[in-house]
Amino acid sequence: MDLRKLKTLIDLVSESNVSELEITEAEGKVRIVKSAPVVAAAPVTYSMTPAQMVPQAAAPTAEAAPPPAVAAAPAAPAGHTVKSPMVGTFYRASSPGAKAFVEVGDTIKEGETICIVEAMKILNEIEADKSGTVTQILVENGQAVEYGQPMFVIE
Repeated sequence: MDLRKLKTLIDLVSESNVSELEITEAEGKVRIVKSAPVVAAAPVTYSMTPAQMVPQAAAPTAEAAPPPAVAAAPAAPAGHTVKSPMVGTFYRASSPGAKAFVEVGDTIKEGETICIVEAMKILNEIEADKSGTVTQILVENGQAVEYGQPMFVIE
């Protein structure tokens, strides 16, 4: 391939939205790859509000308000927890008008389908990993679930 043709191809790639071009001819093969422009990260600045810069008191007085109570973590549900095996959208039924797979109080068997988690347009049936009675459903229909998020409690 002659240099004029090669220069023309390089100019075309640089001026277009094409990021890579590969041409094979009898004389050989040419591959042109446009590098991504380097974007400088904007500097991050932090500012403190005056409330954050208050000096510490030497010793708290008896009249000082007690520190705010730390919210207690929600108690872990009693029984076996069925957790989401993937990130997706939780569905209690196979279709919007269908009956839910399980309700609170239902007795289920290990391997029975209890819900669907949709991930990347694929409906994944989630099966019970333990037999027992469903005591709690911890996720709302249509709610997004994370990997490992508790969905059901079985006793």
